[in-house]
Amino acid sequence: MLEIADILELERPQDKLVRRLCSTLSGYLDQTQIDQCVHAYQVGAAAHIGQFRKSGEAYICHPVSVAITLAEMHMDANGIMAAILHDVIEDTPISKKQLAEQFGTEVAELVDGVTKLTKIDSKSHAETQAENVRKMFMAMAKDLRVIIVKLADRLHNMQTLGVMAQPKKYRIARETLDIYAPIANRLGMNNIRQKLEALSFEAMYPMRHAVLSNAVKKARGNRRKIVDIIENTIKNRLEQAGLHCDVAGREKNLYSIYKKMLNKKISLADVFDVYAFRIFCDDVDTCYRVLGIMHNLYKPIPGRFKDYIALPKANGYQSLHSILIGPYGVPIEVQIRTHDMHRMSESGIAAHWLYKSDDDKTEKYQDRANEWLRDLLEIQKSAGDSLEFIDNLKVDLFPQEVFVFTPQGAIIKLPRGATIIDFAYAVHTDLGNACVSARIDKQLVPLQTRLENGVTVEVITASWARPNPLWLNYVITAKARSGIRNYLKHFKQQEAINLGRRLLEKELHTMHLHLDDIDKTKIQALLKIMAKLSLDELLEDIGLGNKMPFLVAKRMAQDDIHAIIKLDDNDQGQKNPLIIKGTEGMVITLAKCCRPIPGDSIIGYFNPGKGIVVHHHACRNSNLVRKKQTNWLDVEWSLDAVGDFPVEIRMEILNQRGSLATIASTISELNSNIDNVTVVDQDGRICVDLITLTVKDRVHLAKIMRRLKELSIVLKITRIKA
Repeated sequence: MLEIADILELERPQDKLVRRLCSTLSGYLDQTQIDQCVHAYQVGAAAHIGQFRKSGEAYICHPVSVAITLAEMHMDANGIMAAILHDVIEDTPISKKQLAEQFGTEVAELVDGVTKLTKIDSKSHAETQAENVRKMFMAMAKDLRVIIVKLADRLHNMQTLGVMAQPKKYRIARETLDIYAPIANRLGMNNIRQKLEALSFEAMYPMRHAVLSNAVKKARGNRRKIVDIIENTIKNRLEQAGLHCDVAGREKNLYSIYKKMLNKKISLADVFDVYAFRIFCDDVDTCYRVLGIMHNLYKPIPGRFKDYIALPKANGYQSLHSILIGPYGVPIEVQIRTHDMHRMSESGIAAHWLYKSDDDKTEKYQDRANEWLRDLLEIQKSAGDSLEFIDNLKVDLFPQEVFVFTPQGAIIKLPRGATIIDFAYAVHTDLGNACVSARIDKQLVPLQTRLENGVTVEVITASWARPNPLWLNYVITAKARSGIRNYLKHFKQQEAINLGRRLLEKELHTMHLHLDDIDKTKIQALLKIMAKLSLDELLEDIGLGNKMPFLVAKRMAQDDIHAIIKLDDNDQGQKNPLIIKGTEGMVITLAKCCRPIPGDSIIGYFNPGKGIVVHHHACRNSNLVRKKQTNWLDVEWSLDAVGDFPVEIRMEILNQRGSLATIASTISELNSNIDNVTVVDQDGRICVDLITLTVKDRVHLAKIMRRLKELSIVLKITRIKA
């Protein structure tokens, strides 16, 4: 007969895991809910039958292991069932509808949120993964349990990477470090984050991990004595003050040691030179009293104190941090927090399930997580594609924060290095779109000013203002970058539509027609043949130079709409010049090779996707434009063109002290501004300079050149047209 021990040995691995799961669940769920979880296991096991992991174990072992991790966090029954079933939609014939019928809509939605997208027509693995993460965040917005299940799923995958080939190990570990570990950190789940980082480090760099691990073990033995001395000293001093606190030496994890060595280019001895301790108190008041005692016991290092209790981190983390000079001159890092703060820092939003008695405190974590998700959803709506969304997400996941104030005293958290534009978009997208200047502590400053801790920022707006593409060079927050790109994308689109309408109206005018007079049926038929959804889409294509306005006008003028198919893009029509002001925006560009100004003879050509590029008639590059008969058009300056236009002049001047100052002063007197000066040739007597200045028109330029010629130091002056 078989003994009980023999029976246990014959048990399958999945049976042992299920017994362990039920044992953990019995600690906080009632029997009915446990039975539901067992039923989910039975359905999942039947669905995954015949499927095995690369390690050789039955596939069902993976989802049950994920469920055990969640059970240790006291996840509710629906979350546990979703964990057990999280791969059935992707890997088995079971559908979301069938799951909803058996386990309810809530479980089905959770499983669907965790499930990868399996039918994406992506160009690369990176795009597929990006789309998966984007979908996961959409599901997170409805239910935060989606990300908890996904993190537990990723943790078990990392724990079982051993059988994978090294390139695949590296790719999965890299993705974990880039996305999942920072998400766990952002949600305050420090325990999960550290495990993911440690496993990723080992998978990516096995040799470095082994060497560092051995070195740390050797160093730890030598450190034990001094750690005990400091710990006992701290305990004795706290007891003398009548405070009952727990003190514990804190071990740095291998990945954080490696990262510090890499970033600061220091040796292990330098990293291990800092002794870290945590002091756990009963309440916040005691934390500050302990801080005073520690600063009396050991001298604090100036500028190395952080109060995360008064100003918590974005993920809700709270603690007092201070670095002190301990005995023998060794640096000591002390973290002082309450027991509740410690539990929250380890579990984050999962504390909602783990510590039911602390609902009022975990609500803050839930609110912070939801606020972050709302920002991400706003970003993803305006992101062009999934890869852009992932770039924005990565920016958002690695903040080192500064705290600044609005004029009303509200605190705004921003990543270190954030500018006033980042601040404006953090307050509201409309504020960012309309900002023109700002005051920091009542002093006017430029928009690209980087913000420091504790300053008060007041943003100045104007109704005519709009985002500048140059802002993208110095904003650092995902919300600001996304807001600027989104505005510019739509602004350029509207400009292109307006220009396309003008170009089309000009061509129709030569045929004695008007766009509003064209039969709507004819326009709809034309749009269908040209595969356009709307007239605006066609006008945008014309404005961007993708369609020739004459050809579209000729097609619209056809009596028989089906005859338009026979018309060719090489057809040319009567040329009527397009009147421009030069200030139309991004769809009309003045060429930098010849820098045309009002009053010049000009020519334009269509640059597909960018609009019209305008050249001076005398520009050598315009000869190339004329050869492309299908792409060029006659352009003329409007008589009421206003603005400042850059133009380049070449000057040969006497090389003597004060020459350039005299020229600059003369140009300034004539209401012009110098944008750039380049010295191209210089000897003892003569200097050749290229000067870029701004003028109103051709007449303004002529006045400036006449005045400059009158100067005794100017030998020769010419305008550069190519």
